[in-house]
Amino acid sequence: MAETRWQRERSVSDSRAYVARFAQLEADETDLHGEARTLDAMLPRGARVLDAGCGTGRLGAELARRGHRVTAVDLDPVLVAAAREHSELTVHEADLATLDLPGERFDAVVAAGNVMIFVARGTERQILARIAHHLVPGGIFVAGFATDYEYGVDEFDLDLAAVGMVREYRYATWDLRPWHKGADWAVTVARKAGG
Repeated sequence: MAETRWQRERSVSDSRAYVARFAQLEADETDLHGEARTLDAMLPRGARVLDAGCGTGRLGAELARRGHRVTAVDLDPVLVAAAREHSELTVHEADLATLDLPGERFDAVVAAGNVMIFVARGTERQILARIAHHLVPGGIFVAGFATDYEYGVDEFDLDLAAVGMVREYRYATWDLRPWHKGADWAVTVARKAGG
């Protein structure tokens, strides 16, 4: 298993600080649910959702509160422990590059919060293949990540196509502002062929 960028750049104390930061934002009543609102609008009621790179489980828990059935996965044991505090989630500690949830297929997979740029460089296509494997035909994959890293949207689009997914939409923000070259964030909606 290749070391991910997250593992290389973050210590256990960094992960604990990340958990504490989001707990404080929630305590301060900061709106943390823009991603969930957007995804909820795209999904059928009661959709089966995989939160890939779930972090603290914040997004998955909000989708579950909105009536979806959510499975979450992350590689960081500190974040997995935080996500497991959300009893409405099924949480797995696993590497997305080798993800195998036998018999599990999802209507949607979401990789929010820079997941695609925190994976091990060179494993992106492998990860997208594992994501596509876990989608039902016609299922959607939604990813959001910053555009200032070496893995950009052009390479991402090539990788999506290589694993049988078609990009349908791209936005510059989670509140669906129009995409433009030079945007510092990309939210991409892709669909698995066959649906």
